[in-house]
Amino acid sequence: MSVETRTEPSVTAAQPADLIRLEQVTKRFGANTVLDHLDFAVRPGRHVTLIGPSGSGKTTILRLLMTLAKPDEGTITVDGEPLFPAPEKQVREVRKKIGMVFQHFNLFPNMSVLRNLTEAPVQVLGLSKDEAEERARELLELVGLADKCGARPAQLSGGQQQRVAIARALAMRPRVLLLDEVTSALDPELVAGVLDLLRDIARSTDITMLCVTHEMGFARDISDQVLMFDGGRVIESGPPEKIFSDPEQDRTREFLGAVL
Repeated sequence: MSVETRTEPSVTAAQPADLIRLEQVTKRFGANTVLDHLDFAVRPGRHVTLIGPSGSGKTTILRLLMTLAKPDEGTITVDGEPLFPAPEKQVREVRKKIGMVFQHFNLFPNMSVLRNLTEAPVQVLGLSKDEAEERARELLELVGLADKCGARPAQLSGGQQQRVAIARALAMRPRVLLLDEVTSALDPELVAGVLDLLRDIARSTDITMLCVTHEMGFARDISDQVLMFDGGRVIESGPPEKIFSDPEQDRTREFLGAVL
């Protein structure tokens, strides 16, 4: 199985087969415990989708992996290296292996599409401008925007901006791609195109994906494993055909009945 859930504390060292491992991770916001001693692991190349009601802790996991927040307890390792706790220099190195696509694109409005894709590879990875631009043009062709290199984000539709955001994340050549409700800010007619692009990426690359989505059809299509979250814990996990067709937990059936 690509994802493990446990009720007992696990060993402290990450296993070589695991690309991502969270162990006994707890995150609180004031009196609210968003993640409650959470354990799970993701193996390389797997596509794992997190589902569940709003506020159940799904996006918090992505934010912890992006180091946009820190856990109050527990450990996080990526590719066998500590992400938390770890010295800041090591955190920066580990973070290079992780890319994220946000709900609201988060593109640099004052930069062209091409520069949105080249800025981080040049500044963070140390690529030459020519190498970064060659990679960026290949990715813009992949996402169907080869003719938009000189455009600014404001000149693009929402769907086009999200495609640029996906290409920008891939430009860093991450081992892990985090997807946080990437269609929630799009008009309904633009959703299918973005989801089709992500399906193509999932099928044609070996990149590991960790996805938070309310698009259950998309989750069923791309996932190797689906985790149902509630109250900061994984209450059920399994392959998509099991979770969507024959869930074991009443809470999972209740949630899916409301969203399907």
